[in-house]
Amino acid sequence: MIADSNGGGSGIDDDNFGGFKTSFLCHFVNQINSRGVILGGDPLSYSIPLLLLQLSLISIITRVVQFLLKPFGQPFIVSQILGGVILGPSILGQNVTFLERVFPAKGRVVIDTLSIFGLMLFIFLIGVKVDPTMVLRSGKKAIAVGILGFFIPYGLASLVACLLDQFLSLDTGIAKALPHLVVMQSMTAFPVITCFLDELNILNSEIGRLASSSSIICDVCLWSVMSIQFAVKIYNTKPLRVTIGLFLSSIFFSIFIVFGVRPAASWAIRRTPEGKPIKEIYVFMVLVVLMACGFAGEVIGINALVASLAFGLVIPDGPPLGAALVERLDCFVSALLMPLFFTICGLHMDIFCVQKLKDVGVLQLIVFVAFVGKIMGTMLPLLFCRMPFRDALSFALIMNSKGIVELAFLNDFRISAVITRECYAISIISVVGITGVIAPLVKVLYDPSKRYVAYKRRTLLHSRNDEELRILACVHSQENVPAILGLLQVSNPTKDSPINLVVLHLNKLMGRASSVLVAHRERDKPLNPTQSERIFNAFKKFEEQYQGLVLMQCYKAISPYATMHDDVCLLALEKRTILIIIPFHKQWILGQRVETSYAYRHLNKNVLEKAPCSVGILINRGNQKKSRYVATQPSLFHVAVLFLGGADDREALAYACRMADKSNVMLTVVRFRGSNSTGIVGGTERSKMLDAEILGGINLKMQIKRQILSQEYVATSGEDVLSITRRVGSSYDLVMVGRRHGNSPIMSELRKWNQCGELGAIGEILAAPDFRGEASLLVVQQQTKLWGLKDPEESTHLRRIKL
Repeated sequence: MIADSNGGGSGIDDDNFGGFKTSFLCHFVNQINSRGVILGGDPLSYSIPLLLLQLSLISIITRVVQFLLKPFGQPFIVSQILGGVILGPSILGQNVTFLERVFPAKGRVVIDTLSIFGLMLFIFLIGVKVDPTMVLRSGKKAIAVGILGFFIPYGLASLVACLLDQFLSLDTGIAKALPHLVVMQSMTAFPVITCFLDELNILNSEIGRLASSSSIICDVCLWSVMSIQFAVKIYNTKPLRVTIGLFLSSIFFSIFIVFGVRPAASWAIRRTPEGKPIKEIYVFMVLVVLMACGFAGEVIGINALVASLAFGLVIPDGPPLGAALVERLDCFVSALLMPLFFTICGLHMDIFCVQKLKDVGVLQLIVFVAFVGKIMGTMLPLLFCRMPFRDALSFALIMNSKGIVELAFLNDFRISAVITRECYAISIISVVGITGVIAPLVKVLYDPSKRYVAYKRRTLLHSRNDEELRILACVHSQENVPAILGLLQVSNPTKDSPINLVVLHLNKLMGRASSVLVAHRERDKPLNPTQSERIFNAFKKFEEQYQGLVLMQCYKAISPYATMHDDVCLLALEKRTILIIIPFHKQWILGQRVETSYAYRHLNKNVLEKAPCSVGILINRGNQKKSRYVATQPSLFHVAVLFLGGADDREALAYACRMADKSNVMLTVVRFRGSNSTGIVGGTERSKMLDAEILGGINLKMQIKRQILSQEYVATSGEDVLSITRRVGSSYDLVMVGRRHGNSPIMSELRKWNQCGELGAIGEILAAPDFRGEASLLVVQQQTKLWGLKDPEESTHLRRIKL
């Protein structure tokens, strides 16, 4: 029995499902409803309090499911779908009172409308993030994978569907649904792939970029097939006059989008100075035109979702307009409206309507055949291109992932009565099952960082004197340029050992769906140079200053901060870099105020952990006088190396020795030792022997060159090291120190004081806010990963090991 609208009746007690929680919720809604604020006879009187209750309940259920599934590596979309299923008639909705009071039929039209509106905005944002020219820029591999990845599963699944329909007596509903489900199971939707890759943090990995490009090709194949099927259907079922009208209307709509909206968006972008936010009126006008395009699409016979996608595609991706739209709408859509859509899908799914095992077997056979077909279609081109089997399998699994677009298709099939409730429930289960299995498998099979292990020594210490110095300089903004140029200037490029410089401008992914790593292409005298062009022009002048001694290449990376290190490590591996220079996550403004970026800190930690070569973190305290480089011969430059012992200190000293070969550089080696004439850090006997060897070489150089000096300090406690470091560090233009040091009582004491960050114990002392020196600081870490070596200090003999 269901309680009446005034809270009467005993329906809560009579229900045989739901228990205390659903009874309590129903009672709560009854109390609100009894005051006449929720339900009325008109759906438009659907009240805000009930809507807020529904949104809160959806959010709570979804978050709880996400928390429970997180240890199993499940993506968020699985939690959202299961949250909707839990609230639907499959679980909590079995309690009729709960379903009528929390999701009443009279008010269902409101959340239905909001969910479709949310889906429309989501599809529009995907269009904004996508660069349509990616189709033209896709390589042969992506095109082959995209085409075969659609047509092989489509052909196999269609063949099986025809055989089943021919030799089995299928129900009318199943026979009618099979062609539509074949298309849905064969697709690989770009929005689903990008969301999946982003959640797995492999968006800018090798297979991540390939999956993004291939999924767009696959979508082109899908929409081509669907357009042909739609045109044939219209031709066979509608009068010729209607067919011609629809065709002409679609052409006029496309012309308006391409030649009306696109130029208007470009005009708004040109009127916005670089680095400045776009005017709110432009964002407002875009949303107004979006609503108009959706309405016009429905009027002329084009689905509003397709019209929204087309409108989004003509909006230029990235800042300022695309990024502004994504920034303002993304959180609202993903956190509020999309959970409503998933809930609606769950409310219409009733697992108890699945009663015929024969229907389950038929549909799951189609799903399995399409799955295997997509595995074959995506893996064959990659194996032909000699991609490792494990990576190819991971890629094939990613291309099989399902999500929001498949749910949108199923929802549309349900509304148009193409599929039955039973078929709808089975398909929802398939979507959840496939995605739920794929996500943890990909995490186990694919780790991009394993590809960054070098096959040989890539360190300054092991480089020959007649070998070029390969440096990768990472730049976030123009403020990082002077300090990096100053460091490069004293790095002493010569004819025998020139500097091969790769400049990488790192940009946060904003308003785009896929990451980018591209070589910079110069424009002919641009009137308004971009920030990247201004950065590259500064390094170009440095290259011209050292003609023939510095060779430069410029790259631009656009990716999420969480995976930006993949771009750095991949480029370092491809260019056989010896040293990566990356700015510190703190930026000193005029030597006083400090700006901190925790995203940069996370990036630096990942680079230090996974880099295939040595890494130097450059700290510039905002002293523009000392960080500036000049075209003429600069004045005397004082460099100090704080040497405590260990591989990183030896790497820093090797770099400093290269600098000391420059006539205007004065090098001071500051050595710390204990009271018994030994080092103050721990380490193996092999490490101590290597320390003594490099220091002996410095002593020999001191006899030849007057510009190399040595100082020795005795430290018996952490306080001694702290005071000596601060006193010495404030007297030079550049201070260099290793990042890691061995375990010893003194180092343990320093680590307790500093809560050691990515700079190490000594580096943190010099980078502390209370340090009064104005010297730049370079914290060096020697290459940590080498194929075949467990301990890089023990041997240089390469032997194969399993990673």
